Amino acid sequence: MSKITDTYGSTAIMSPLRRNLLRTLIIILLSLFAIFALTPFYFLIVHSFKSGQEMVRHGISLNPNFRVFTLDMYKKLFDPANSNYFMWYRNSLLYTTVQTLLGLTLSSTVGYALGVYKFRGGTIVFIMVLLVMMFPIEIMMIPLFRQMVSLKLMDTIWGLVLPFAVAPVSVFFFRQFSMGLPRELMDAGRIDGLTEYGIFARIMAPLMKPAFGAMAILISMGSWNAVVWPMVVLRNNDKLTIPIGLSTLITPYGNNYDLLMPGAVLAVIPIVIVFLLNQKAFMSGLTVGSIKG
Repeated sequence: MSKITDTYGSTAIMSPLRRNLLRTLIIILLSLFAIFALTPFYFLIVHSFKSGQEMVRHGISLNPNFRVFTLDMYKKLFDPANSNYFMWYRNSLLYTTVQTLLGLTLSSTVGYALGVYKFRGGTIVFIMVLLVMMFPIEIMMIPLFRQMVSLKLMDTIWGLVLPFAVAPVSVFFFRQFSMGLPRELMDAGRIDGLTEYGIFARIMAPLMKPAFGAMAILISMGSWNAVVWPMVVLRNNDKLTIPIGLSTLITPYGNNYDLLMPGAVLAVIPIVIVFLLNQKAFMSGLTVGSIKG
């Protein structure tokens, strides 16, 4: 039997039957949530093997109907005549890689400084970070646009990346994570003759791998799926990203489902790979500090 503590501090004993029922109920609920979340992706994969005419004729259904499955849509996507898709894919990979690396580097150093060091104005800076987190991107769109125009960064990769290189959420996350790092290691590094930058790079950064893994997923996913800001900054069709490029396939005169569905399936692959590579770090990074004692 397992013991549980109620609100008043007394200890109660949970029977094996009750524990098994609770575990079964949790598994059922989580399975329902998983099915609900994966259903749209199931539709996407199934209809990526169907022609656009077939989907328009019969609509979206749970029945896969393997008799009408074909690889013609994927062949059409890889056709050199449709090279725009892979140009958009390359642009998204470039933008996401640059923004993720830059965001992790800058956000981690800012969050580390706010969490570890005590300096005049540090509290004010942290409050400003919290205030920026409260404003949606739409409110800051016009000031950011005018700033990019004045800096002549419109229709460039830096105009797309720099405004969000230091995300407030990432700074807050790294700051909270850094507050739990052992200060004794910093003192040991100073005794060994390391500079503050050396202490961060050689001692503290390896301890922050869970935070880096969690933020790598969130930053890369946000950059890969970004729509509003790229639509404001980018002008040239050769520099469009995957979300904007796929949206051009949907027009009032007809939707190109033959390219839209398989293109959307392939667009999910990079984010899935990033998540699988950082899954353990992501889970441990989000749960750090949740268990004490």
